[in-house]
Amino acid sequence: MNNFKYKRVILKISGEAIEDENSRLILDAKKLINLGQLIKKIAESGVKVGVVCGAGNIFRGRIAEEAGIDSIDGDYMGMLGTVINLKALSSMLNKLNVENVLMSSLSVEDVAPKYDLKVAKKAFEEGKVVLFAGGLGRPKITTDTTVAKRALEMEAEAILAGKNGVDGVYDADPNKNKFAHFIKETTYKKVLELNLKVMDKEAIELLENSNVETRVFSMESTDNFFKVIEGENIGTTIKREL
Repeated sequence: MNNFKYKRVILKISGEAIEDENSRLILDAKKLINLGQLIKKIAESGVKVGVVCGAGNIFRGRIAEEAGIDSIDGDYMGMLGTVINLKALSSMLNKLNVENVLMSSLSVEDVAPKYDLKVAKKAFEEGKVVLFAGGLGRPKITTDTTVAKRALEMEAEAILAGKNGVDGVYDADPNKNKFAHFIKETTYKKVLELNLKVMDKEAIELLENSNVETRVFSMESTDNFFKVIEGENIGTTIKREL
């Protein structure tokens, strides 16, 4: 296998990254194909890869609040949204002849088998793409915490977090503050101390003493995921404090 920087990765994809912004459909065919082709390229290079996807293209917490839906019910609706997104991605990977395993922490057996750590690790080690749907199967758990948990379970070297509209981590929102300072490299401890809006506190605390790095970069081009795997120093790197 090529001498890549990372050989075991978990991709963190937002739901918005695959939505059709023009027609307001939950899925954009071109974006889904591009994502499938990216994952195919990563998997065929020999890098072990898992995927966690949000559901912002389908359902967000504020929708529940505005519609008068109980927040717990809203959380379950969001988890179901991740199942829909990753079912779509699984279907695309099948069309591209990429072996993949879709599992859900939320019980939806007719759509995706229940998440089983042993089965997931075996598939991951075999080089199959593992799609982690349904969050952690419990309300009040974010996609950030889910991806941190799965990265630790799969013994991943890095979480690759592609972002929309931002090219890394800043000390303030660069879209609102022109004086926001770009942070090239930092630690999980510093993220907590400075209250940087990168990931939820629970996710950062899970990763704080681990060897898992988090790479945050623009996914304006899906090629950036592979560039990071190859070792290109784009975006922001977050790691444990030595």
